[in-house]
Amino acid sequence: MKRKGVADLPLHSGKCPRWLFERMKKLAKAVVEVLIYEYGTNEFLKRISNPHWFQCFACVLGFDWHSSGTTTTTCGALKEALSPEEHGIAVAGGKGRASRKAPKEIENACEVFSFSTKRTEELKKKSLLVAKIDNACIQDGYELYHHVFILTEKGKWAVIQQGMKGNYARRYHWLSFNIRDIVEEPHSGICSERLENRVMDLTSRISRETRKASLDIVKENPRFVVRYFKHQYGLEDYLYLPPRHRILDVDLDKRSLKVLLMAYEIQPSTYEELLCIPGMGPKKIRALSLIAQLLYGTEISWKDPAKFSFAHGGKDGYPYPVDIETYENSISILREAISQAEVDRKERLLALRRLEKLTADKF
Repeated sequence: MKRKGVADLPLHSGKCPRWLFERMKKLAKAVVEVLIYEYGTNEFLKRISNPHWFQCFACVLGFDWHSSGTTTTTCGALKEALSPEEHGIAVAGGKGRASRKAPKEIENACEVFSFSTKRTEELKKKSLLVAKIDNACIQDGYELYHHVFILTEKGKWAVIQQGMKGNYARRYHWLSFNIRDIVEEPHSGICSERLENRVMDLTSRISRETRKASLDIVKENPRFVVRYFKHQYGLEDYLYLPPRHRILDVDLDKRSLKVLLMAYEIQPSTYEELLCIPGMGPKKIRALSLIAQLLYGTEISWKDPAKFSFAHGGKDGYPYPVDIETYENSISILREAISQAEVDRKERLLALRRLEKLTADKF
């Protein structure tokens, strides 16, 4: 599996007008049908899981290029436009409460695709695990509020998630192809308009030993761990971390102890199993990681995994690299799909104009 990328977008208030959403839905269906016919569902997943292509696609549909609503509205249009029976693609989940419906909607899609019970449960678990990793393993301060799981009749899938932090939202893309290790550097490209100063990135290969040590710690009696740290004033004295990264009693309260005791009883054999334990959220994962660093001297990556930007400039004047070849390829494929889409001539011309304007703005 690969996480395909991350994109930061400013949060905009307001709601997409119904008339615009209906047009977006119609055009989305027409464009995706061309992509599926010409390239197949696998290629569609590859495209939709690429942050650059997704952003171009949303712009073509008529939505604001530079808005957090790009994610939720475009995914909403895809969900209503595509059906497992007609297209061999199902879109589960969504924004807020709709994201919690993902497991049931995945079940419904698997029933249409005639998947076995075992395969269905595995896909539901993947949906949960992806959310857990972006929420607990990459602690960038963005709280997830959008989760969409796109599944094909071949069992391949992509995930698009979004988290909120202050006035910005960050988008996370996942693709199930070429799976190696779901918890270690699963992304192939990350797009972000700004870099955070310090991000606990437990998916980094630098953090590999910390993940292993965290698993070992949780298999020991957690009461010993809690008792040990109640006598510490702050781990920054030992770890050279800023005060906000302390392990305080609030991180290891009674509820946390209950979760750690549950993990101790389960004795997870992999880090993925540890993440899937109910209640094993960011605080517990952070505490275990810092304890592992203190006790065993393991490394933790504090570098924001974001690497690429849609713009040619970056935070504090430092430029981000732009993958122009990939970008131009995205434009080319979209232009071809729009030209063949079964929509009226006016809609097709408007979409092509938006695409040309996008190209002019970016290059």
